[in-house]
Amino acid sequence: MKVLLIEDERKIADFVTAGFREQGFVVEHCADGNLGYEVARRGGHDVILLDIMLPGRDGLSILKALRRAGDATPVLLLTARNELDDRVEGLNLGADDYLAKPFFFEELLARVQALLRRVSGERQNFLIVGDLRLDRIAREVTWCGKAVDLTSREFNLIEYLMRAPGRVLTRTQILEHVWGYDFDPSTNVVDVCIQRIRKKLASLEGDTAGDSPIESVRGVGYRFRKPA
Repeated sequence: MKVLLIEDERKIADFVTAGFREQGFVVEHCADGNLGYEVARRGGHDVILLDIMLPGRDGLSILKALRRAGDATPVLLLTARNELDDRVEGLNLGADDYLAKPFFFEELLARVQALLRRVSGERQNFLIVGDLRLDRIAREVTWCGKAVDLTSREFNLIEYLMRAPGRVLTRTQILEHVWGYDFDPSTNVVDVCIQRIRKKLASLEGDTAGDSPIESVRGVGYRFRKPA
């Protein structure tokens, strides 16, 4: 399990980091809000422990931006603020839990473990790679926080690619897994479907959108781009 701790108070950061590492967690620590946001956006964390009061970008701003980008990583807020408005705002912005300072590490650990247990079932229903988020149950896809209108075949194709980001999948593999039966290897049905998906993603691009997440590998097939 990998924890991202965004906390500027050195004493708190040290004892939280040491505590989680003793429990076998991998901990990545950022003491600045701007850096913390960039690290969070790269993804790969099982839970984010996020202080509200930070130098640079504040915690609530980070949380808001992550949720707008479709990042569903569980977030537990750490804050010295005990006012009701702050707790409500954090929860309304998408925080999964909060813990007021000062706190015992044992309570923080118990809350994180409960949070991970609670979302483990939900996570199986979601695929998140970079700026693209796929909901298997609702069969919805968002790109940079914007809904993508996909056909059933397009949804199945992009889901198949997202299951193995960075891995090259041949056209034959895609045909077998997405179309469900053997096609003539010379057919261009995969290429046509990929182009339709790319056009739909491109139509949603704004200031926050990046390059298409689907890369062509000449003479082989396609792969879903790994986040930088």
